[in-house]
Amino acid sequence: MAEYRYIQFSVEADIGHLQLNRPEKKNAINDALLLEIEDVFINMPEEVSVVLFSGNGPEFCSGLDLSEHVARDPYGVVQHSRMWHRVFGRIANSSIPVVAALHGAVIGGGLELASSAHVRVADETTYFRLPEGRHGIFVGGGASVRVGRILGASRMMDMMLTGRTYNAVDGERLGLAHYCVEKGTALEKATELAKSVAQNSRLSNFAMVSGLSRIESMSMDDGLFTESLLAGMTQTSPEVQERIGQFLNRKKK
Repeated sequence: MAEYRYIQFSVEADIGHLQLNRPEKKNAINDALLLEIEDVFINMPEEVSVVLFSGNGPEFCSGLDLSEHVARDPYGVVQHSRMWHRVFGRIANSSIPVVAALHGAVIGGGLELASSAHVRVADETTYFRLPEGRHGIFVGGGASVRVGRILGASRMMDMMLTGRTYNAVDGERLGLAHYCVEKGTALEKATELAKSVAQNSRLSNFAMVSGLSRIESMSMDDGLFTESLLAGMTQTSPEVQERIGQFLNRKKK
C-alpha cells in the first residue's frame, strides 16, 4: 500500500479508512493532499466495500490552505478549480459508499470535501462555514452544486454573504450532516454505519451511490427510466435472489 505524506489510509476487513493527517494545519487542504486522496480512490483495493473518512486532530478540515495560495490567471484558476472537482468527483462517484466522521471545523473546502461523502456523521463540536466571501473569492471545489443542493441556493447565499456558522445540530437539521452524536463519538458511529453498509449487496450499494445523485439531476421521465434500469440490474443478480430467498425462509419460520 502506498505511503502518503498528508493522509493515512488503511484497510481492515472490507472497510477502508482514509484520514486527513495535517493536524498541525487543522487538516487544511493543499494540492498534494488532494492528489493523495485521488490516488487512494484510483487504486482502491478490491476488497474494500465501504470507505470511512475522518480527520486527525481537533478539526476535520479547516478548508483551503491559504498559506500555500498561488496567484493564477483566470484560466489557471479555472483549471485548478476543475482539479478539485475531479478529485471530489472521485469520492462522490466512487461506486462504493463513503461515510464521513466530522468534528470541529468543517469549513470552506472542508465542507466541499465532506459534502462529497454519501453519509455524514457530525459530533457536537462540529461547525460548518463558507468563508469565501470574507476572503473576496468564490467557492471552487463544488460547493455551489453539492452544498447548494443540500441547503438550497438561498441558504447557501446567506452563508457566503454573511459568514454564517451552523453548529452540528443545525447542520443535521439542514442536511449538512445526517447524524449528530456526542462529542468524540463521530468516528465510532461512522464505523458502526460503515460496517452496516458493508453488509449490503455491493451491487445495490453501487446502484444507490452511483444512481441517486444522477437521477436527481435528470428530468422526471429520464429519472424514472434510469430507476427501472437499476432495478432490473440489481433485482436479477444471483446474490439478490439468494438474499430474498433467505429472507422468505426466515419469514416462514
